[in-house]
Amino acid sequence: MTDLTHLLIADALQLAAAGVPVLPLREGKVPLGNCRACEKISPTRSRCSGRPNMRNPGPCECPRPCHAWAAASTDRHVILSRPWLDAWREARAVGYHPGGAGLTVLDLDNADAVTWARKHMPATRTVATTRGEHWIYLGTMPSSNGVRPSVDVKSLMQYARWLGAGAGTMTRLTDVVRALVVRGEEANPPPIGGRLASSIPAPWSRNVATGCRHTERYVTDGLNRGLAKIRALPESGAGSQTFGVAKFLAKQHSQCPGPCGLDTIAAHLVDAAASVGVPHDYAARAVTRGFDAAGTTA
Repeated sequence: MTDLTHLLIADALQLAAAGVPVLPLREGKVPLGNCRACEKISPTRSRCSGRPNMRNPGPCECPRPCHAWAAASTDRHVILSRPWLDAWREARAVGYHPGGAGLTVLDLDNADAVTWARKHMPATRTVATTRGEHWIYLGTMPSSNGVRPSVDVKSLMQYARWLGAGAGTMTRLTDVVRALVVRGEEANPPPIGGRLASSIPAPWSRNVATGCRHTERYVTDGLNRGLAKIRALPESGAGSQTFGVAKFLAKQHSQCPGPCGLDTIAAHLVDAAASVGVPHDYAARAVTRGFDAAGTTA
């Protein structure tokens, strides 16, 4: 092995011991290609169906670091296994899965992006890159590239290059940062902190939940507790709380024959999140993702 290979493996083991999932990156800062057994046979499907944490879950047990971020591991035995050692010999850098470590990376690709972040984003730990900086936040969120010029968000379902521990104290992820993904997807995003005018959602009742196996009191009490949790976070965290409440409430109906009036519950959750400053579209996405995570839909 070369000195570089030994150095990369040492860095990878140190990160893994700290709970950061790692993977080897080859020249160009990209993951190694999938093996033939795991290669794609369509844009949405691979031969092995994908690893358990991918968008399309599957039983992949490939010993190689296939599937990029989804193969990132904290297991010392995996990192030092023969298939991975072969990959490390080809590697030129260590990558890691921020979301798997409970982190979000704001990738600022040039000086202009760094200047913008210093004016508009919460200060946090920073890591110098070749052309800009990585800002590291505690907490996870959906990833998205190009949320604004030269700014990417890397967290869930994404990898980042390890460039050192950086300087400063990590700050808890706020809704100001989370809203970047919504703003990157929407041509005309709502203002951060602004509540869109809307009518008060209709109450949940048996009229819209004829197939629910729960009593009306059980459902409304649970909904009210969830709404209180969301409204208790007026400064930050309401978006994440909305996702969590949506997932929890939806799971309660996983055994119901349906319909359960989840669209009515969704409307109340979105309204509560918007009332404490979460952008309306972001709140709606948080609810949808929460329902999806519970295996249900509105």
